[in-house]
Amino acid sequence: MTSLVFENVRLIDPASGRDTPGRLVVQNGKIAGYDTHEAPKGAQIIDGQGAVLCPGLVDMRVSLGEPGTEYRENIHSGAQAAVAGGITSLAVLPDTDPSIDTPALVHYITKRGEETNMVSLHPYGALTRHCAGKEMAEIGLLKQAGAVAFSDGARAISDAKQMRNLLAYSRFLDALIVLHPEEPTLARGGCATGSELAVRLGLPQIPAAAEAMMVARDLRLAEMTGARIHFAHISTGEALDLIRQAKAKNIRVTCDTAPPYFSMTEDAIGDFRTYAKLSPPLREEHDRQAVLAALADGTIDVIASDHVPADADDKRLPFAHARAGGTGLATLLGVTLEANLPLIEALRLLTSAPAQLLGLEAGTLAIGKKADLCLFDPEAKWTVTAGSMPGLAQNTPFDGRVLKGKVLRTFHRGREVYTAPHLLKDAH
Repeated sequence: MTSLVFENVRLIDPASGRDTPGRLVVQNGKIAGYDTHEAPKGAQIIDGQGAVLCPGLVDMRVSLGEPGTEYRENIHSGAQAAVAGGITSLAVLPDTDPSIDTPALVHYITKRGEETNMVSLHPYGALTRHCAGKEMAEIGLLKQAGAVAFSDGARAISDAKQMRNLLAYSRFLDALIVLHPEEPTLARGGCATGSELAVRLGLPQIPAAAEAMMVARDLRLAEMTGARIHFAHISTGEALDLIRQAKAKNIRVTCDTAPPYFSMTEDAIGDFRTYAKLSPPLREEHDRQAVLAALADGTIDVIASDHVPADADDKRLPFAHARAGGTGLATLLGVTLEANLPLIEALRLLTSAPAQLLGLEAGTLAIGKKADLCLFDPEAKWTVTAGSMPGLAQNTPFDGRVLKGKVLRTFHRGREVYTAPHLLKDAH
């Protein structure tokens, strides 16, 4: 394996608080040292020209189409999209077909990730069999097989007693439960947040309160059982207030949000634009501002892409019938940088924070750790263009948007797995 020396880079390691100009040495796929470490003989020298070198991003919420709907996105195409966005570790949701509810499927997903030779895949285990919200999955066996947490993906569990039983058992295993916070009977059949815009467009509505109602229920159950819970893609100020209060009471709760919820509003669906149909739906401006405030004050623990692939036929339908979800791998870094957080804090939400939450050996530049690295120019601009994005799925809600923050190179275990096209042209 080629040794690497990164010269003239801005080293940012949120796990240690490091943010300094410097030099980094990689040997045998691991981080070997910093400025004073002697360059190995024959090492490849990479001049970063002042770009940021940080840990490879860790995305804790990714849907892929494999197994079952590979025509939307398979593991290899998802890996291509990930490394183009500087992501080297992906936690993969279990609501595939079949669901990841057996140890064999946990091993399958992990192995398929290894076969890409680009990324590390960390499967979630299904919380209930077939992610159907009824019978508890064998979460003990799934955890032994390597499941990093448990979830039913984008499906909420409506039965409160069943949810209490699941949380009580997960407490026994000290397993993390990741929840889709949306009261299912209120959300059933809806496709847009309840608002004047939805009324004007004649779209079936999901009240914003559906999120807070489910958060309130599950926080109470977590308090009763002592379980570790994590709310995914939080999008409303009311739900964030409840989580903030629960953290003050030392309830074991964390949460994430996704870039659309702090960078877009429901206005994006104003022309029935199905690429902006998401789950949960895009919210009003006051909720977007609440998400930004919660990022700034630490109520939100992680930013995840919430990557949900769709093919053209999924989206070329009337808005109410189109598949909900947008791609987010290649745009995760660029949109996160729009949140006006200090750069080291923005990167913490994308690297060490999700890695620590899921117990992954990732998201750090510590000596001896895997050399999963992202080299990016935080000032370089690029335009998101559906149809020419990496990976199979092209259903980006950010189509046409100009972003700052361009990934130049991505490394997985010391091996270069992505090089920006303009760098390849310069090399020739």
